[in-house]
Order: sequence, then structure tokens, then C-alpha cells
Amino acid sequence: MEIFWFIPTHGDGRYLGTGEGAREVDLDYATQIAKAADTLGFSGVLLPTGRSCEDAWVTASALIPATKKLKFLIALRPGLMSPTLSARMAATFDRLSQGRLLINIVTGGDTSEARGDGLMLDHDTRYELTDEYLTVWRQLMQGKQIDFDGAHITVDKAKIMYPPVQAPYPPLYFGGSSPIAQQIAADHIDVYLTWGETPAQVKEKIDTVRELAAKRGRKVRFGIRLHVIVRETEDEAWAAANRLISNLDDATIAKAQASFAKMDSVGQRRMSELHGGDRSKLEISPNLWAGVGLVRGGAGTALVGDPDTVAERMLEYHEMGIETFIMSGYPHLEEAFRVEELLFPKLPLKHREAPKEKYAFVSPFGEMVANDILPNTENRSVASS
Repeated sequence: MEIFWFIPTHGDGRYLGTGEGAREVDLDYATQIAKAADTLGFSGVLLPTGRSCEDAWVTASALIPATKKLKFLIALRPGLMSPTLSARMAATFDRLSQGRLLINIVTGGDTSEARGDGLMLDHDTRYELTDEYLTVWRQLMQGKQIDFDGAHITVDKAKIMYPPVQAPYPPLYFGGSSPIAQQIAADHIDVYLTWGETPAQVKEKIDTVRELAAKRGRKVRFGIRLHVIVRETEDEAWAAANRLISNLDDATIAKAQASFAKMDSVGQRRMSELHGGDRSKLEISPNLWAGVGLVRGGAGTALVGDPDTVAERMLEYHEMGIETFIMSGYPHLEEAFRVEELLFPKLPLKHREAPKEKYAFVSPFGEMVANDILPNTENRSVASS
């Protein structure tokens, strides 16, 4: 299992749907989050994409020198950038970061945003374009010269001059709940992503994509995008969840839900159907809370509970085949530390380094007691992989 964190380039704060408790997400703040994620042992970070966000490629590029091991999951947008240009961008980033790039293929589900960006295609046609895009992109990244004449993409003797560090190319991540999206995943993708739906819904998706990939002689790995609210006790966690949406009024919720209803994204529709905008129906599965999705597009659910309970719920997804958990919490800087402290020791994480208790005299885990007594570190442990 590996856990990613999130760089909130579309805003951050202590409450949803209000400017109260909000903070400026500038380069300094993004760097703080990235450095925390890197130091704490998160495998990578997701950067969101779209007109509501700072550009993911520019932001991630600025974070390369501030981090050492952290990987960056950044979107490529078929229809908004050519496969040759994006291949050059990806190869350059992968080299400059020494192999720390991951690619998130985003076909897009907000019709209004797509049209504003000049992409006038309907839902299924965007995925047909994505299929052509990935056919060209994958070959380019493997050093091949490409002639391709498709319905949406045509290139003549296309090639890139400088290869990526990772072979054959940085891993491809992708999420989509429609049948055509799942076919794209089976044909091209390394890691299929789902938003945090109920375990039964997630299992159905995994089984479908796994079967489609097997028919093509391929294997696909799986990941999930979730928020997390973990506290020392269940009561504290649920109080924090309720506090997160305590400033939301019905008018704001209705406005957000109306906006989501205009999108042609099957995944967004499934997120909205989990709660229907109703505050009384937010725990859609044990410890799976849909309150975030009242006003936030995309990932709208959070695991809520004490460390043992949240870990148990994550392991339920893990047993289905979920390897990568892309998580976030509000505010993102503080919650990164909380997740590492409370949740990491309960999970079988990849590449997790043991805490350096023997060096406590240099860097104490906890505040020194009475100026000359080392704090007790016996209870700080890390699960082995």
C-alpha cells in the first residue's frame, strides 16, 4: 500500500464553502505542504487540474527543488494539448526531477469548462480522442517516430529527442466511470483510479476493469481518491467532520449541486447521487462520509474515525486490489502531519522508513521533558510491509 497527499491549488482552509478560516495557497504554502509530504513519507502528491486551479505543471516544476523523493501526479489533458508537446513536457519533467513524474490522464467532465477551453466534443467523443492521444503519446515516449492519421489527431513523423528517465514512460493514471472510460483504462492505463465510493461500488469497478484488461492481455493496478478525517477518538473525528461543513447553508449547497448537474461526467453524477445534497444522508457506508461532496466537485467522500477504524476501512479497499490511496484533509498542511502520526503506523506501507529513535538526542520525537528527560518513544511504531 502507498499513500499520496494533495497540493490544494484551488484553495484550502478550515471550513468548506466559506472564506472563513481560509488561507492563501501561494508558492510558499504549496512548498510547505510538499516538503511535509516528502519528509513524512508520503509516496507522492496529486495536483488538481482545471480552470479553478493554479496550473499543475508550473506549480509542480517549482516544487522539484524543494523535495527529494516525492513524486508528482500531474494531469495531461487530451484535446487541450497535443500529444507531441505533452510528451516533450513529460520527458523534460521526468529528467529534471530524476524520475519523479506520474501522469494523470484527465479527459474532463465539465462541459462548460471544456467549451471555454475550445474543446467542443461530447462525452464519448472526448474519450475517443483520448484513445488516439494515448496511442500516439505512448509510442513517442518510447522513442519511436510516429505517423498517425486519426479522426481527431494527425501527426507526421512525430518524435521527441530526449527520453524520460522512467521506462517505458512515467506511469499512467486515469479515472473514469463510464463504459468507454473503462475500455480506455484497459487498453492504455497502468493505474485505474476511482473516487471514494462504497466498497461494493468500488469492487464492481475493479472487477470490470480487471476483466477488460485481461481480455487484452494486460494487467492494471488500482487506486482510490479519498479525503480523510482521522482523530484519536471516533467522537473527535465526527465532530471534526461536522465542523468542516458547519458554515454551509442550504443555498450554497443547492448552487453547487446545480453546477454539478450540468456536467456530463458519470463519476461526478455517481458522487452526487451518494447523498443527493441531503445533510441527513452523509454516512453512505460505515465511516465513509459524503459531506465534502456537498460543495466540492470530484472526490467528495472522506473516511472518518479513529486510527484503527480508518485503517480497517482502508484495508477493506486494499483487499479488493486498491494499492494507491490518494488522500487529503483540511487544512492540508496540518492534516498531513496528523495522518502520518495517527494512521501510518497502522498500515502496511511501501518504502516506509522506521523512526530514528536512536537519534532522539539530536531530533526528539516529542518535546523534551523538564529540560533533561527524553520523551517516551516506546509506543511509536511502524507497520512493516
